[in-house]
Amino acid sequence: MWWGALAVFVVSICIFILEFRPLWRKRIRKEIWSFSILLFLGAGLNIAHILRIEIPNPLQVMVVIYKPISDAMVSFLK
Repeated sequence: MWWGALAVFVVSICIFILEFRPLWRKRIRKEIWSFSILLFLGAGLNIAHILRIEIPNPLQVMVVIYKPISDAMVSFLK
């Protein structure tokens, strides 16, 4: 389990090193930031999945937000 997480971490660092240099030479700062954030977010989620850490589903957050609104609308329309 830990070996898989370590492998994902090492591969993501290698990808970062290989892709960072051309972006740095072109001085494309917005792409550097977006690439870095997305790469490490994806690597973090992948490592969490490998380590079997519970990751909340985005749909659950939407249900928590919209459930009171839905209940209010249903009670209003009855």
